[in-house]
Amino acid sequence: MKKRLLIIAWVMLTPLTFHLSPLYAQCGIENTAFKSGEFLGYDLYFNWKFVWVKVGTASMSTVKSRHQGQPAFRCSLITRGNDKLDNVFVMRDTLLCYTDMDLAPLYFRKGAREGSRYYVDELWYSYPKGNCHLKTHAISSSGDHSWKEMEYKDCIYDMMSIYLRARNFDASKLKEGDKIPLPIADASKIANSWLKFGGTTTLKMKNSNDKYRCLVFSFIEREDGENHELIRFYVTDDKNHLPVRLDMFLSFGSAKAYLTGFKGLRNPMESKVD
Repeated sequence: MKKRLLIIAWVMLTPLTFHLSPLYAQCGIENTAFKSGEFLGYDLYFNWKFVWVKVGTASMSTVKSRHQGQPAFRCSLITRGNDKLDNVFVMRDTLLCYTDMDLAPLYFRKGAREGSRYYVDELWYSYPKGNCHLKTHAISSSGDHSWKEMEYKDCIYDMMSIYLRARNFDASKLKEGDKIPLPIADASKIANSWLKFGGTTTLKMKNSNDKYRCLVFSFIEREDGENHELIRFYVTDDKNHLPVRLDMFLSFGSAKAYLTGFKGLRNPMESKVD
């Protein structure tokens, strides 16, 4: 469970029409944080014998596209570990999601080599009669295929669409300690998970003198009767809500991701401290 969330503090079957159900609209959110053409780059670090070592990179892009003939956002995330990380844990992940223009999820795919296994998860979303319907497809590391269909009264997300949604939260309405329920699906189950708001801080970046005013959030999942903080992430305290650092608490150790470059931002980077 923790391995599949390494990325993300880190983005077909039923044609959609313009006559959207109330739930379909409810599962979206007004997008004010990003625009088509945004590109983000990150360096990944792992705590190796009390020393933080660079072990790979990640890149994320978001562009305007089409899905089932309708306008959509297409968000992709690629992570690649280097030889240093391969000695501990092999990581080759490619994630993709489509959402409508109001960020309601439409499709998600994760193809991942994590450790000694390679697997694929796929989710298709539809919204019949005000419900959230999921059709899932999983390919296991042994090559077995499994299909499931599930339907819920509440909105369900995946680890990419929830990232896009969370960037558009209005933090001015949050108090430190507030919790935001965010059920997340993969091809096998729904996770009982939420975001916890940790207040604000000023963060200095690694290998540079750049400083940013940041909002702090923790992604928490309840499993086997216990709460587990999986990711703590720092997003700029401006309209971009750009993740500049992620602290990841993994089953095989601790990792961090630092923003190294960006282009195509929708809003000025007003959170940078001179």
